Amino acid sequence: MSSHKTCRLFTILALMLALAGCNERRDPGYQGWVEADMIFVSPDESGRITKLDIREGDEVQIGAPLYAVDDDLQQADLNQNNATLANAKQTFDRAQSLSKTGSGTQANLDAAVSALRVAEARVNTSQTRLMRRKAFAPISGTIQQIYFREGEMVPAQRPVLSILPPGNMKIRFYVPETDLAKLAVGDVVRVACDNCAADLTAKIYYIATTAEYTPPVIYSLDERNKLVYLVQARPNKPASVRVGQPVSVFAHPTIPVATTR
Repeated sequence: MSSHKTCRLFTILALMLALAGCNERRDPGYQGWVEADMIFVSPDESGRITKLDIREGDEVQIGAPLYAVDDDLQQADLNQNNATLANAKQTFDRAQSLSKTGSGTQANLDAAVSALRVAEARVNTSQTRLMRRKAFAPISGTIQQIYFREGEMVPAQRPVLSILPPGNMKIRFYVPETDLAKLAVGDVVRVACDNCAADLTAKIYYIATTAEYTPPVIYSLDERNKLVYLVQARPNKPASVRVGQPVSVFAHPTIPVATTR
């Protein structure tokens, strides 16, 4: 064999070994996706939406008005309890006057005091019910979705809208049991996705203690019967990811990674 052919052979072998080494170090990562812990805002009692102060995508601060629900029944209830309170005050004043002159009994005065307190408590309850017909933002964030519009009836405790606080984004991914030792709560992992920032990372805050089968949203034919553990992490740049976005997570950010494309 000529020296030229020998040199060429060694070059090919060197390239093959180099490629093999790269492939051994290539980390496919763990499949996952982006989710968010939404804040759902709902009325205490059923009613018809009379006003919406926001639209989807709006940024709101704590205390910002969100919507109003019709308050006819609550206002009527307050009026009735105010009338009952006025009568209770008159009864108390009369019982107190009679007690001072010795014409009334202590039992009548005690009953009047009790009725007055009950009437005052009912007025306070009615005022609270009336005030809660208008909803205000319990937290700062982005209006993610509106479920009921003006003119629609909303049942009690059914969300009218959802708010996404910036810090409530999370990465959910699944890890096989053999890889659990590589991860711990508090670890920082690298997150990769199409059009994501190159320095996107996330901090693990939850690792499931029980296994489950690979969820249909991420399994392939080879993975559908594998037992895996759910891991959740908070991204360092929550504004750079979107809910439902597929991602790949890497336990060792220094190792070259495969793209998600």
